[in-house]
Amino acid sequence: MSGNDAIIARTEEVSAPNYAPLQIVIARAEGVWAWDVDGRKYLDCISAYSSLNQGHRHPRIVRALVEQAGRLTLTSRAVHNDRMGPFLAKLCGIAGFDMALPMNTGAEAVETAIKLARKWGYRVKRVPRDRAEIVVCRNNFHGRTTTIVGFSSEEQYREDFGPYGPGFTLIDFGDLEQLRAAIGPNTVAFLVEPIQAEAGIIVPPLGFLAAARALCRERDVLFVLDEIQTGLGRTGRMFAHEHEPGASPDMLVLGKALGGGVYPVSAVLASREIMTLLKPGDHGSTFGGNPLAAAVGEAALDVLVDEDLAARAQRLGEYLFAALRKLRSEDIVEIRGKGLLVGIEIAAAAGGAREHCERLAARGVLCKDTHAQVIRLAPPLVIERAELDWLVAQLRAVLEK
Repeated sequence: MSGNDAIIARTEEVSAPNYAPLQIVIARAEGVWAWDVDGRKYLDCISAYSSLNQGHRHPRIVRALVEQAGRLTLTSRAVHNDRMGPFLAKLCGIAGFDMALPMNTGAEAVETAIKLARKWGYRVKRVPRDRAEIVVCRNNFHGRTTTIVGFSSEEQYREDFGPYGPGFTLIDFGDLEQLRAAIGPNTVAFLVEPIQAEAGIIVPPLGFLAAARALCRERDVLFVLDEIQTGLGRTGRMFAHEHEPGASPDMLVLGKALGGGVYPVSAVLASREIMTLLKPGDHGSTFGGNPLAAAVGEAALDVLVDEDLAARAQRLGEYLFAALRKLRSEDIVEIRGKGLLVGIEIAAAAGGAREHCERLAARGVLCKDTHAQVIRLAPPLVIERAELDWLVAQLRAVLEK
């Protein structure tokens, strides 16, 4: 038994089986590359689901982590710390918002946005108490809490975890007329991903986000964008909504790459008018905004800006899409995405995407299937053209048989 197999066997003895990972044990990583315990090298095109936009162990981010860990790691919000304010000021400046509320995970940030939207609905829009409604999209993925899975359209996410509360209305992603029909007098928000990543890299019709934003403004509804996966450079803009003029949200939800691949950091951003509806005791988190997270988050933002990783993702994304479209395979149904967020849909007759991902792993490429038939590619934004060429060569070997 190899070292890889032995570790997997020991892990599966003590770990709840709520994941079905590739049978690979990663021991170290740097930049866009990772190595397993047996020394095999892989190009990481999973990037921890876009948490590693800056690459593995970026020196500036690791340095910020180590330096801060040597000084102060945690205070809770019972007192101020000297790192949270500068971090949030930088984040608000980059994103164009007045205020931010820091949390830890993406799901926590989405829960925060839901609470804020409902409070705004009751205090500002004057929706009757406990009648607030939020419009969401089918095939959404906003996290795994019981509130969030309660408005999922994916049966497995919901099964055996109810009962679920009311207050959410499902529409088809990208359908403006359904959104128009779904908005009623008690609607407080439309919560949507600019691109549905977990659903298989589903891109809405051009103009949908801007039109949805205009409709929300017309109907006095908050436009809330979940950019946990699409934000922070991944799609070729700092935020995916920037691809469409007029699509800026009332509330922006961020996570994943905000932690630079070394620490969980998330945040919700909104106007001063929305954020100051919260009073002490309304919401909180022991670890949210801790000094270690703030130091890491600020360094992660500095790397994104100083290395212009959004523009890099745009250029390299165009290069990658051009190369992928030259693949000649009856197995490929569609190639879609933006920047360095790419989905390759595989024909059902060719088998599932999982087995294709396993064959790619055998050739040194880490990627993950989503929604059964889609291979998701999301390499770190620091990847080079030569590495993309090598990736395409491995895809050609697997897909063109």
